[in-house]
Amino acid sequence: MANSEATEKRRGFFANLERHATEEPSPAAKVYVYEAPLRLWHWVNALCLVVLCVTGYLIGKPPPSVGGEASFSYVFGYIRLVHFAAGQILMVAFIYRLAWAFLGNHHAHQLFLTPFWSPKWWGEVFHELRWYFFLEKVPKKYIGHNPLAQFSMFFLFLLPLLNGIVTGGALYAEGAGTDSWWFSAFGWVFSVYGDSFSVHTIHRITMWVITCFAMVHVYVAFREDIMSRQSLVSTMVSGWRYFKDDRE
Repeated sequence: MANSEATEKRRGFFANLERHATEEPSPAAKVYVYEAPLRLWHWVNALCLVVLCVTGYLIGKPPPSVGGEASFSYVFGYIRLVHFAAGQILMVAFIYRLAWAFLGNHHAHQLFLTPFWSPKWWGEVFHELRWYFFLEKVPKKYIGHNPLAQFSMFFLFLLPLLNGIVTGGALYAEGAGTDSWWFSAFGWVFSVYGDSFSVHTIHRITMWVITCFAMVHVYVAFREDIMSRQSLVSTMVSGWRYFKDDRE
């Protein structure tokens, strides 16, 4: 173990980043990959996104109004309340996840640091793409995320998530008022995207991007658990990556 750590230090940060993002043989039948704080963020984040997408859709397409005294039928107000609460939990959870990228093991920063400079990494991205289209017979083995998963999560999850956070913060700041700290933190979004209607539109498009990503992500997770050479779904529950064979 000491020799392995010394070798990693000699490789340098970017060389290690590339190594952890591409195929690597496992010395054991199982490897502890995802630590408990990362797994906690994953499931809290997933729950927040489900709540945000459902309530966000209803905010954009409100349910029919009901008769009677408004104070007895505060449905839309509760929808907005739940949406705002889930959004603020999502923001705090993202800051927590960003901090864990520095505090956790080397798998914790794969979401944020993608080795775009590596020809080997790109080769494995296209290999995984062919595998998902049933054009490759034998999948490769990965301890962390496979390169195509890294690519997809960076462009179709991380960047849309950041965009959803800043546009959502801007829209909340609009209601909080220009003298609020929310507007001080997110008011700049209007100067980038334009008026309130434009920010609303971009925020809603972001919701659909994340929704489509989530559906594909769930499908791929179960497909990989069945067809690949390592566990996937159970790994995000227990943290352990199990391997189905000992072939390289």
